[in-house]
Amino acid sequence: MTIEQAQTTVDEWIKSIGVRYFNELTNTAILMEEVGELARIMARTYGEQSSKETDKHNLPDEMADVLFVLICLANQTGVNLTEAFQKNIEKKTKRDATRHLDNEKLK
Repeated sequence: MTIEQAQTTVDEWIKSIGVRYFNELTNTAILMEEVGELARIMARTYGEQSSKETDKHNLPDEMADVLFVLICLANQTGVNLTEAFQKNIEKKTKRDATRHLDNEKLK
């Protein structure tokens, strides 16, 4: 699935099953909540924090939740994520052409 297809799929899902988009501020709050859930799994799986028996460790699902809400926000605000991502990669490529290669900490 392409990013464009994902944006269309989410839009169709929202309109048929989700009834309507939550407003942008609500979706921003939901995005922060989902990122927090992802961070909890990362901290307990890869970091030093210990897990609890009640923890769900479904990393792919939590990442997909973050992506879903981000796509909702893009759809609501008229952002074409394919174009935005391509421009972002171009920006990073120009800005960081030698930055990481020259970083002694990465060698």
